[in-house]
Amino acid sequence: MLGVPTTTPTARGIFARLDAEWAELCADASVRAAVTDWLMTDHRALGPEQLLATLRPGHGVLSDALTDAVLRSLLIRATGHDRSATLAARIIVQAMLPAAVRMTRGQVRGSGGRTWDDVGHMVIAALFEVARSGRIHTRPGRPAANLALDTLSRVCRELAADREAAGEDLAAAEHLTDPTPGPAARAHAAAIRAAAHAAGLTTESAACEADISRARLELLELVLEAMEHGSISRADGQAIAWHYATTPVPDAQAAHRAGTTAAAWRRRRSRAVDRLKSLLRPAA
Repeated sequence: MLGVPTTTPTARGIFARLDAEWAELCADASVRAAVTDWLMTDHRALGPEQLLATLRPGHGVLSDALTDAVLRSLLIRATGHDRSATLAARIIVQAMLPAAVRMTRGQVRGSGGRTWDDVGHMVIAALFEVARSGRIHTRPGRPAANLALDTLSRVCRELAADREAAGEDLAAAEHLTDPTPGPAARAHAAAIRAAAHAAGLTTESAACEADISRARLELLELVLEAMEHGSISRADGQAIAWHYATTPVPDAQAAHRAGTTAAAWRRRRSRAVDRLKSLLRPAA
C-alpha cells in the first residue's frame, strides 16, 4: 500500500496483518522521517507510535479536544494525492482498528455466509476510502464517530447490494434455526453482558442475564458501540436498554432513578432510538 515491506498473509486475519504491517511502518526510517516532518509542520514533534497513542487516549490522560484536533489534521492530509496522504490515511486506519473489529463482528452475523476476513477486508477498504474522501474533517462533531458511522453505512450498502445480487431469500433465512453457539460465541456474549452491566444497561448482574436472547445481546452491543462512538449518552443507552428488556423497567421507576419525569424519560428514549436507527440506516 505504501511501498514498504508487507507481511505475508497468515490465518490470523486482516487485523493481525495490519498490526504486523504497522510495526514495520514504525521501523521504516523513511516513514518515521515523513511523519516527523509533517507533524513538526503542525507544531507537534511526534513519531508514528506517539501519534497512534494520541489518537487512542486511555484513562483520560489526553483530552478529547487534542485527540479530535490530531485526527482532523490527519484527515486533511489524507485528502491529498501523494505518499504523505496515503500514509496519513494508513495511520487513521490503524487508529480506528478497534472500531473496525467491532463493525466486522457485527456484520459477519448477518452477512449471509461471508467469512470474518471477507467482511474485515470490506470494512478496512471502506474505512480507508472514507478517510481519503475529504468529507469528515469538515463535519461538526467528533471525527472518529463520524468516520465510524460513514464506514458502517458504506459497508451495509455493499453487503445489501451483494445479497440482492445473489438473490438471497432473506424471508426464508429468518426461519432457520440458529446453530448452538460455540466457545467463541459464548465468550463474546459473556463480554457483552459484562460490558453492559458495567455501563448500567442491565438492572441485574451479568450472570443473571446468561440466558438472554440473541436479539437482546445484539441490542446491548449496538447500544454499547453507539455510546463509545459518542452517538448517544449513558442515560440514552439506559433509556433504551431498560425498556427493551425481557422484564422492562417501568418508565416511572426508570425516571425516578434518573431524577427526571416519566414523560421526559420517554422523550429521551424516543430520541435515542432515532439516533440508533440513523446509525444503521444506509445513506441515500
